[in-house]
Amino acid sequence: MPQDNVDRARSMYEAFARGDVPAVLALLDTQIEWNEAENFIYADKSPYIGPQAVLEGVIMRLGGEWNGFSAVPEEILGSGDTAIAFGRYRGTYKATGNRINAQFAHVFKFRDGKIVTFQQYTDTAQVRDAVGRSAAAKAN
Repeated sequence: MPQDNVDRARSMYEAFARGDVPAVLALLDTQIEWNEAENFIYADKSPYIGPQAVLEGVIMRLGGEWNGFSAVPEEILGSGDTAIAFGRYRGTYKATGNRINAQFAHVFKFRDGKIVTFQQYTDTAQVRDAVGRSAAAKAN
């Protein structure tokens, strides 16, 4: 079971990388609770409840506001119903032209093969600086 959850988490990153949003959303439980890191630019509506909220509040904003945004896991560990991914975000914020190369940790909880909770931890200061302080202030 832990390896299955690691594989499911890995498949989410792979789907995201190829722009397969339906495949990403298919991995989410209908009542997923998705939490962005405190002070992150998309934490303004955390927790996002349900795949539609994640799509509108996170995925569409990433696609609209960033060039080349990626979330690349370097290691994914699993135990029981939990998987934890460590990796890096990369991309260029369109409005400023500033790039990021920020660490992240993502904690996934699974039930019946679906992601039921997601918690992001990342370098929020690096992202804030990339988007510009005034944009980040509006988000929080």
